[in-house]
Amino acid sequence: MSRELGRRAVACKGWRWLPGMLAERWTGPCHGTYRYSDHDVRAYRWWPNGLPVFDDPATLGCLLALVREAYDARLHVRARANKWRCYSGVTPVGEWSDSEAEALVAALEAAP
Repeated sequence: MSRELGRRAVACKGWRWLPGMLAERWTGPCHGTYRYSDHDVRAYRWWPNGLPVFDDPATLGCLLALVREAYDARLHVRARANKWRCYSGVTPVGEWSDSEAEALVAALEAAP
């Protein structure tokens, strides 16, 4: 996934790091990835500017949980012809996107 998508996600009002998410730091003295956990607060101290890695299944699942929390508990993602879109019940949320993560980030951006 792109860095831009990660930047869009962390800029959302409903964004926060959840246990199990994978972060990647692109700049600074630390490079690489870090898995957030309840038991290790170093992630919050050393990786505050990390970006989420949406290729990671746990991180993508956490993003879905954040979108449901911020928008609607019925929210789900549908795929059709290699495009993804979020729905609340039968009501579409946002436009068709190129990836599931992009559709979820767009829904998080649109959340009230």
